[in-house]
Amino acid sequence: MTELNRRTMLRMMTAAPVAALVWTETEAEVAAQAAGAARQTAQRTATAFKPKFFTAHQWATVSMLSDIIIPTDDRSGSATDAGVPEFMDFMMVDQPARQSAMRGGLAWLDRECNKRFDKTFVAATDAQRKEVLDEISWPRRAKPEVAAGVAFFNSFRDLTASGFFSSKVGVQDLGYIGNTFVPKWTGCPEPVLKKLGLTPGSAD
Repeated sequence: MTELNRRTMLRMMTAAPVAALVWTETEAEVAAQAAGAARQTAQRTATAFKPKFFTAHQWATVSMLSDIIIPTDDRSGSATDAGVPEFMDFMMVDQPARQSAMRGGLAWLDRECNKRFDKTFVAATDAQRKEVLDEISWPRRAKPEVAAGVAFFNSFRDLTASGFFSSKVGVQDLGYIGNTFVPKWTGCPEPVLKKLGLTPGSAD
């Protein structure tokens, strides 16, 4: 990365207001609904989703980073399975004030990987990416010189979680059943009572 690009990236990071790193529940819900609709349309028409905000390289970085944060496990799919990158793309288009913080943060990742390994974040090895992320994922342990990366990663991690747990995949992972009709109340479920250390009838 050239010095000019580095200065541009740092200016983007420092110019971004603190508010650009904070997400409200309402914003997340609206973005999740729109992203879900866009994803369904892409699947129905058998066409790949085309981001409106992210470049192709940024899209690859966002997809990889979100899956590092929430990978596939034995409970559910990954962040990309849940449509988190689509969620983020809609959020960026809908919230222009947050765009500089996102672009600057993604550029910071590439700058750091280029400085250490002469590679972009996407092109780096798993071990190399882990080295960088380990330094910015624990704010209290982080060194002052990576403060911009810490701020970005905290925001990105929160946004990933918001997108995931407001998606169908995330809701199923939580086991949330919503406003399900219960024809007859039989008391608190036994597994819940056991977890609370109670016995049937003691919670009445």
